This record gives sequence, C-alpha cells and structure tokens, in this order.
Amino acid sequence: MAVFLTNLFGSASIGVYALATEKILIVPSSASRKKAEKMKNWLNVELIHTNVGGSILAGSLACANSNGILLPHFVRDEEVELIKAVFDGNITIMETKRTAYGNMVLANDYGAIVDPRLKASDIKKISETLGVEAVPGQIANLPYVGSLAVATNKGVLAHPMLTDDERKLLEDVLKVPVEVTTINCGIPYVRTGLICNTHAAIAGSLTTGPEMFIIEHALGLVKEDERVESLQSGR
Repeated sequence: MAVFLTNLFGSASIGVYALATEKILIVPSSASRKKAEKMKNWLNVELIHTNVGGSILAGSLACANSNGILLPHFVRDEEVELIKAVFDGNITIMETKRTAYGNMVLANDYGAIVDPRLKASDIKKISETLGVEAVPGQIANLPYVGSLAVATNKGVLAHPMLTDDERKLLEDVLKVPVEVTTINCGIPYVRTGLICNTHAAIAGSLTTGPEMFIIEHALGLVKEDERVESLQSGR
C-alpha cells in the first residue's frame, strides 16, 4: 500500500499543517515526534520538525520542491536554521504582504503554476527559488492553485471542476499527467488533505477507498504487477 491515512491535531486536513518534497517533510513541532517520524518513513525523506512563523499551518504557509523552499516574511530565524540543517536547496523568504505560499503555488521538480494575482517580480523570485518555470494559472477558475491540487514528479491530482484549458496548462508546465479527485470523502480542495511525493501519499483519515484508488493510480504509486493484480481481481 502506497497510500496511508492519518490526521494531525485531530484533523483530517493534514495538508494544511505539513508538506513534503522528494527530499524533505515539514511537520509542525507541536505534532508528536512519533507521528512525524512515521510520516517521514512512509515518504522516505528527511524530517524537519518545525513550525513556520510560530504557526502550525506549515503546509499553507510554505511551498517547496527539491530545489528550493518559499517561506513567508514572518518566519523565525530559528525555524530557518532548522530547515537549513536538513535542506541544502534555495531558501527564500518572500518579503511581501502575502503569506500563504502553500496555497498560492503548485510545484513539482519540473515546473510551477502560481496564483495569477502575484506580481511579476514575485513570480520571478518563485521561479528562481524553485529552479523551474513559473506560470500564472487557475484551477476550477480559482486562483489559489496550491490548495486546489497536488503535484509530484509522476502526476497531478486536481479539483474536480478543472477545465480542459487548465488541464492542458498543468500538463504543459508540470510535465506530468493530470487527473481529478476529491479528498476526505468529497472535499475538492485536494491539497488540504493530501501530502505526497513519488514514494508514497499520506491522505486525511476521512479519505475513502475510491479516493485512495485514484490517488494511487494518478500519482504512479502502484507498481505494474500490483496494477495487473488489481485489474484481475476487479478492485
């Protein structure tokens, strides 16, 4: 099984609190170390056990890929040092009034889709930090793309109301297939309940079996022999 179920702080909206890349997992320091270590092992990454700006909403406030991480202006020095101790990529503190970069940026190691309301200078800084092309776009005609989808180096899962034009943009920029789904028994804001990379996915505890099936296949988490067995058994 490559999709695991859990909650954080008694909530199934785990993506609000934590984020993962191919290299790291950030989990708030007030979450139990035991649970954080378990999540780290599932995703096969290094753990950074820290809040962001003193807040447990690390998944909403920060955005990262293998090349870099974006942090809000109020991040604390000691938090940056904890990140630097584990992560050797670019670390950029965005000196703007906007703070929820996890909600405003959807990125993998191939590209990034960003909230079209961001200034051109901020989009350039995002591109330089993440080391990829950053392109303004929407999902389901909404601007906060980071909360509406998740992206790995194998696939994207997005809000069910994704339009054809939006799908094409996602595929062109992120360079992976795009599927749609809900999370946590029907929630369309996919990122709020899903943390993932190419090794595994961790979904909120309310996620249903059919939703887990879509996550596994869309993100390439099912090995070919498992896929054949699944089809033969009718699962």
